[in-house]
Amino acid sequence: MILNKDNAKKTAEHLLQIKAIKLSPSDPFQWASGWKSPIYCDNRITLSFPSVRIFLKEEIAKIVELQYGKPDVIAGVATGAIAIGVLVAQELGVPFVYVRPEPKSHGRKNQIEGHLESGQNVVVIEDLISTGNSSLNAVAALKEAGAVVKGMVAIFTYGFQIAADNFKEKNIHLTTLSNYENLLEQALDSDYISEKELNTLQEWSANPSQWKQ
Repeated sequence: MILNKDNAKKTAEHLLQIKAIKLSPSDPFQWASGWKSPIYCDNRITLSFPSVRIFLKEEIAKIVELQYGKPDVIAGVATGAIAIGVLVAQELGVPFVYVRPEPKSHGRKNQIEGHLESGQNVVVIEDLISTGNSSLNAVAALKEAGAVVKGMVAIFTYGFQIAADNFKEKNIHLTTLSNYENLLEQALDSDYISEKELNTLQEWSANPSQWKQ
């Protein structure tokens, strides 16, 4: 779900300008999953650009308050959303925790790092949504710890149907600053891509697991 199209395109413009998102239809990337992809997104790069990270922090904080009110705790999904989650928590003046993919194998064997009490309202922050599996794994850990998960806010989503299905199945409300559709619009408007490249990027989005250059 996108709340503001203008902000969605502005977010996309920021991510393109600092190369947090790279579009390469003619020389695709290979993801860890084995998929070939004409897009690569690494939102950790935003942390190196103060004006961009401030924009993201403020916009995500606005969405959190608008959608859910001020939560008791902000939770970031490790590792990509830890820093942006801290920034959002700071903006809202609330505590922060982060969630590991799985419990540590040593020490206190925590999966959730930080102070979280059962019954507290939590909003989860993510940097990127692909299938949604890792994000929803974090939600499950928070719920197991007794948290009331109000929803999730992410910087960007590829907009895969499998992600929409996964979030619907788990009944978790997701809002993103931007998405693949708005990214392509902004990339075309800003001459990052041609009409021909747009067609290639749209073809990939329609069937990413089977797409071939």
